[in-house]
Amino acid sequence: MARQSSSTDADAEFTDFAAAQAGQLFRLAYLMCGDWHEAQDLVQTSLAKLFVAWRRASRVGNVSSYARSVLVNSFLSSRRLKRSGELPVAEFFDAGPDAAQPDHDLRLTLIAALRELPPRSRAVLALRYLEDQSIESVASYLGTTPAAVKSLNTRGVAQLRARLGADESARR
Repeated sequence: MARQSSSTDADAEFTDFAAAQAGQLFRLAYLMCGDWHEAQDLVQTSLAKLFVAWRRASRVGNVSSYARSVLVNSFLSSRRLKRSGELPVAEFFDAGPDAAQPDHDLRLTLIAALRELPPRSRAVLALRYLEDQSIESVASYLGTTPAAVKSLNTRGVAQLRARLGADESARR
């Protein structure tokens, strides 16, 4: 009976973790995917993978970091294996939770520009600027070197600037 109690405790720990971190994981997923529903699916997939590995993951020490790694790897993996039968529509209004904010148009423009970047560049920019992660931690998430992260970051920002146009006020 003690084993079942241990399993129940682990399930409760995972449930508490998932409830506390789902919002943050979703924001990261949304910036990488650029699609509300795809981000929800990505978070759900990541949490399912994390649940399966919960005993091992909870011993790692920094479960939030482990969860972000699972999310980023799931995102990149889905890009490599993208064989979806879904077809995107030309125009669709996606009223997310931030839709009523005054900078709504700017946010949509930025999300659209992010979607045009390669998946690894998107992941780097989302982790560096949304999650405020260090270059070393982003390199760890992506399984690459800090130099590669710096390069992806520099190219990604340059590509965003080219797509969005440089902000004149930032130059002054």
